[in-house]
Amino acid sequence: MHTKKLPTYLSITDAAEVMSVSTKTIRRRISDGTIPAYHCGRTHIVIRLDELEAALERIPTAAW
Repeated sequence: MHTKKLPTYLSITDAAEVMSVSTKTIRRRISDGTIPAYHCGRTHIVIRLDELEAALERIPTAAW
């Protein structure tokens, strides 16, 4: 039997904790489209962990 791994979903509060930022920052990133989010019910918003991680950008190191 093949089992499919389901994605992990986070609340805005949990996503902010994972990213070490405020919930306001997470909400701004959702508004500008940087972080995709989904409605779960009428008011609850969730974020897929893999998409949250994908929203991170690596800062290139400076060449000295």
